[in-house]
Amino acid sequence: MKSVQKKIENLRIELHQHNHSYYVMDQPIISDYNFDMKLNRLIELEKEYPEYFDENSPSQRVGGSITKSFDTVVHESPMYSLNNSYSKEDLDDWQLRVIKKLTNKNIEYLCELKFDGVSINLTYEKGTLVSAVTRGDGVKGDDVTENIKTIKTIPLKLIGDFPNKFQIRGEIFIEKDDFEKMNSDRIKIGLDPYMNPRNTASGSLKLQDSSEVAKRPLKCYLFQILSVNQILESQHEYLKKAIKWGFNISDTFRLCKNLDEIMDYIDYWDKKKANLKYEIDGIVIKVNNIKDQNELGFTSKFPRWSIAYKFKTDRVTTKLIGIDYQVGRTGSVTPVANLKPVLLGGTFVKRASLHNEDQILKLDLHEGDYVSVEKGGEIIPKIVNVLKEKREANSSPVKFSEKCPCTLKKNLVKIKDEANHYCLSSDECPYQIKGRIQHFISRNAMDISGLGAETIDLLYKND
Repeated sequence: MKSVQKKIENLRIELHQHNHSYYVMDQPIISDYNFDMKLNRLIELEKEYPEYFDENSPSQRVGGSITKSFDTVVHESPMYSLNNSYSKEDLDDWQLRVIKKLTNKNIEYLCELKFDGVSINLTYEKGTLVSAVTRGDGVKGDDVTENIKTIKTIPLKLIGDFPNKFQIRGEIFIEKDDFEKMNSDRIKIGLDPYMNPRNTASGSLKLQDSSEVAKRPLKCYLFQILSVNQILESQHEYLKKAIKWGFNISDTFRLCKNLDEIMDYIDYWDKKKANLKYEIDGIVIKVNNIKDQNELGFTSKFPRWSIAYKFKTDRVTTKLIGIDYQVGRTGSVTPVANLKPVLLGGTFVKRASLHNEDQILKLDLHEGDYVSVEKGGEIIPKIVNVLKEKREANSSPVKFSEKCPCTLKKNLVKIKDEANHYCLSSDECPYQIKGRIQHFISRNAMDISGLGAETIDLLYKND
């Protein structure tokens, strides 16, 4: 029996090495056919001798486990978001704050691409992957370990002189060509195409059947190591070590000594980003030295030792079709523009925020206007200006609604010194009632799962 166990262990080691060579190093050693033969042999032996089961065996890459619900896990260290910058002046201000706060004035910076994907936190113990948790709200996320094991660019076993226990964070994404192929395949069988790579990657991580996740072309780049006992002095050293341990680290990072070198890096990738296999939306700049990072610490929202530089947002022109009015749980009414669909940043934009009546007046918006739209870091794109030269001569100015869009058609009220209009029928307006229910069950309130918008609509109608 020991010879069988040894054979299984040797096959696992060999397949782990081949996975790393093929998916991380892009240097395959054996043919796909020979790899599949070895993997099939391993699967046969594991079925015949289940007593030698290993949850991190290469055979687990194919998936198969079913997860009805994903456990919520509190992060050992919060996954902070990054403060954004949009100009050299913004970065200069940040650098001055860093220099002022640090004892060490000889600062180096590590620059990395800001991958447009889904953040993940991986925990390794004794060189083995033990958990994978999504970013969630930054404090807690969902345990998606079984699904993550199907991603071949994430190592299940490490090699070398790695710490006994540590966490590493990264971004899961779908490459542009893979995304186009996915959509092409869907269209061929009569299904609607996916909207964009990022949302598709995010949705893939929450599929209940890990064998379905294994079919998705998910990849992962890792970039941030957290360890209680820091064995290295800098972020740059950690990245170089992580490559030796078997992690998939993008080779695009660069060590910079000053703001001019940082701007050179930013300018280079701003011009080259369209040629990358994957989407990026900016550059991440980090203080390189770990002790300096610890001295700088965090605000309530962001690390003081890191900042994101966001590339200028793409802008497109399209036509205004009409305006809807959305009512929040507080009765605040927000106008939303309906647009002729147009491609912007990899997704088709159909709606754009107008914020309030003052914004409509500021834009001098008329019915049927052609408008410029950009995302500007917002979830819902916004209209930034009107192309008045394309305006029809007899078009009428957009007039803000006087009535609540609900069936009650109550008059809207604009409160003094506030920009927003309000529906004051809080006990009758269905939008406000349903909005309060949605807030009550949300993660930041009672955290009740299993109640979606459709269920709330049904409950309201049958009240």
